[in-house]
Amino acid sequence: MYRDPPPGMFQAEARGLYALMQAGARVPEIVWVSEQGLVLEYLPPTEPDWEGLARTIAALHRLRPPIYGWDTPVFLGSFRLPEGTLEDWSLFWAEYRMRPLLEATWEKLGRLGPLLERSLQEALPTEGPALVHGDLWHGNVHFSSGAVLLDPSVWWGERAVDLAMMRLFGGFPAEFWRCYRALYPIPAELEAAIPRYQLYYLLLHVYFFGQGYLPALERTLLELGFR
Repeated sequence: MYRDPPPGMFQAEARGLYALMQAGARVPEIVWVSEQGLVLEYLPPTEPDWEGLARTIAALHRLRPPIYGWDTPVFLGSFRLPEGTLEDWSLFWAEYRMRPLLEATWEKLGRLGPLLERSLQEALPTEGPALVHGDLWHGNVHFSSGAVLLDPSVWWGERAVDLAMMRLFGGFPAEFWRCYRALYPIPAELEAAIPRYQLYYLLLHVYFFGQGYLPALERTLLELGFR
């Protein structure tokens, strides 16, 4: 529940659910959407289907849109990210995803701010654009006679964005990862870059929940070699 949600947030979520559905993922039916809220169909919970979820996510990640970004505003929670598209992934990531969060949290970051700035100057490995859920932690996955995706922040980006959030707070068991890797192997250079993307989600948590997330942010920067 959001008090005073930013304009367009629920409509953006509805567009994201529709994009996932068009791409073959299962989502709840949208019953009603307005500036005030979003009503979705009720899907009774059942036992987890981790292999089915892995097939769904791998299929999304194998889609190949022509460019990075999204044509309408994107919300991560209630944080508004700019719309727009670019062909250069590292530039898009720095300016359209990291920079807005960095500016919004700068006063809380202390000495970590300049380290994050430095991290944006290094190019990222690329596989090509994919359709990403954008906020894929275990709380945004529901099982109801199969896997259902909820509460997305959908756009076209590198699949490592989703992998980073899935790793950050856990919740996806070995069964999921075995199946996902069999369907779509994760190269070593992509594995090494995943902490770079976790900075994005940690910055979001600093923005919403405060400086208690700074130690995790610092540990991730140290892991990446930024001191």
